[in-house]
Order: sequence, then C-alpha cells, then structure tokens
Amino acid sequence: MKKLAIYALFVSAVCVCLRAQNPPAAGYHIIHEYKLGGDTGWDYLTMDASSRRLYISHGTHVEVINIDTGKVEGDITDLKGVHGIALDKDANKGFISDGRDNSVVVFDLKTLKQTGKVQAGTNPDAILFDPATKHVFAFNGRSGNATVIESKDNSVAGTIDLAGKPEFAVADGKGKVFVNLEDKSSLVEIDSKELKVLNTWSLSPGEGPSGLAIDPQNEVLFSGCDNEKMVVVDGKSGKVLATETIGKGVDATAWDRGLKQAYSSNGQSGNITIVKEGSPTNFAVVGDVTTKPRARTMAVDEKTHNLITVTAQFEAQSEPAPGQQRQRPKMVPDTFEVLVYGK
Repeated sequence: MKKLAIYALFVSAVCVCLRAQNPPAAGYHIIHEYKLGGDTGWDYLTMDASSRRLYISHGTHVEVINIDTGKVEGDITDLKGVHGIALDKDANKGFISDGRDNSVVVFDLKTLKQTGKVQAGTNPDAILFDPATKHVFAFNGRSGNATVIESKDNSVAGTIDLAGKPEFAVADGKGKVFVNLEDKSSLVEIDSKELKVLNTWSLSPGEGPSGLAIDPQNEVLFSGCDNEKMVVVDGKSGKVLATETIGKGVDATAWDRGLKQAYSSNGQSGNITIVKEGSPTNFAVVGDVTTKPRARTMAVDEKTHNLITVTAQFEAQSEPAPGQQRQRPKMVPDTFEVLVYGK
C-alpha cells in the first residue's frame, strides 16, 4: 500500500511537470552576464532603450548600468526599500517608489541626483509614468490605493481607492491605466485624467496576478498569475481572450511591440515563457527560455529585442524544527548579476 501511494505521488508530480512545461524557445541563449555584487534583494527593472541604461531596484539603492557594456553609470543611494522606477524623459525626471519610506523619490536623469520627495500611501510598489496626462502613478500595496503625482511640479494630483492590493501596472498612452489586484485576482481600469476607476474585471481562471504588460496598439493586456497562467484580456471590454501556460513563480510580465510577443519571467521554474500575438484574438506559446533560479523580474530591450533579468545565489536551507517557521534564505554575498538573453 505504501509503495502504491509513493508511486501515485510520483506519477502525479510527473504529470504536473508535463502540464507546466513548454518546449524550448528556439535560438535564445545568454549574451551578457554582468556581476554587480551586493547582498540585498531586488525588484523591478526599467530599461531605457535609447540611452542604453538599465535601472535596477536593488535593496536600498538604484543601480544604473549600460546594458551593452555592463559598466555602472550611477548609483542612487540613501533609500530605504526600493521597488520600481518610472521615467519622464521629456522632463528629464525619474521617480522611485521607496516602499519602506512610504514615499516617491524624484531624481535627475542626467546627473542621477535626487531632486525631491513626495509622500505616498503605505508601501508604494509599482510605479509608472503616463505620457497622456504627464501623471506619475504610485501604487500603494498596503493601503490599497494609488497616489497620483504631477510630473511638472511633484504635487499630488489625487488618490485613487482600488479596493485591493495593487501589483504591476501599465499605461496605454491614450488616457487609460491598468493595474492587477493580487488579492482579488482582478484587473482594474483607471481613467488617468479624471483619476477614477472605470471597471474592475475578473481574471479567472487566473489566480494571484503579479506581472502585467500591454499591447497598446490593440489594447490587449497580459497578466501573469501565480497558478501558472498568463491571462490575456481585451482592455476595451475586460473579456478574457486566452489563457496560456507559463512557468512557476511568475513576477514580471513584459511586451515587445516590435516582435509582438509577451513574456513572463518565472523565478521558481528558472525560465521566461514567450507568448506570440498572431492577431488581437490569436495567441500561442512560442516556448520557454531557460534562465536561472530566482530570475523573477525582467525587462525587454526594445532596440535589440533582448530579454533582461537578474538573480543571485542563496545559501542552502535546513529544515526547520517542529513548530518553527522556515527562515528566508540568505543571499551569498557578491553573487548578484544581470543576465541578458537573445538570439
């Protein structure tokens, strides 16, 4: 009986792996591997293809590197807990969501020096610049709302209640902003001019959405969910257009407008899943690009079409004693690195 039970568990595990596994994406390989070091965690990546700069959320600072050479071009320090970076290039301004400080830090894109600070809600996480309104949206994870900032003078234009915990967010550049609600498994549509919620749509069968990307031309959204699904949504109606299988441990989702492909970076599986948009109603998985464990955040270089992610090595964990909680593993010092994949 015991052997049968073990065999059943083995077969079940194999079936789960087979269901979650996509074929390898043809031609992709590692192009650059930049060692940056340090022993703090990381979050969002922001790629500026024209300047060749990659902005890296890295614990209590933002590292800025040249993606072609790996050279560190600057370091924005004296922060408390960085999540994301948004850029208003016309105004030469950048905005950092400093979650532990409940603030948004403003910096100069040329000098990378801090120039201001704006009070946000509790634990600002995702942050974006909306070119249609010149508003900066900071999405506050613990207070369940968004702080909206005027880029021109750093004043607060308003606060939007979201009735849930916001995760990744995107703008369509036409006056709409969309954000995932992780705890509600839903997608919120916001009028970025009037600063009000227009719709809240279910992402079922997706659960626990994290990453979000958009094809702004066709108003199609790609939501990476914890249950190994990428849910594709019509941004005009909220209708679910497709559900594709991705890897485990998704965090970021990205869109390449040139190739018309969406990507999910899956930290637990150690891969990036590619979903091709054949038409605004036709989607299919191209395959998976093998990366490394814990490579969960990602950016796309729109100039080269390369995929960028980061990771580090961690110490092995021992099993906790009965009644004790498992401790978070410690990072091996100076193993933090930037990985660039392409064809």
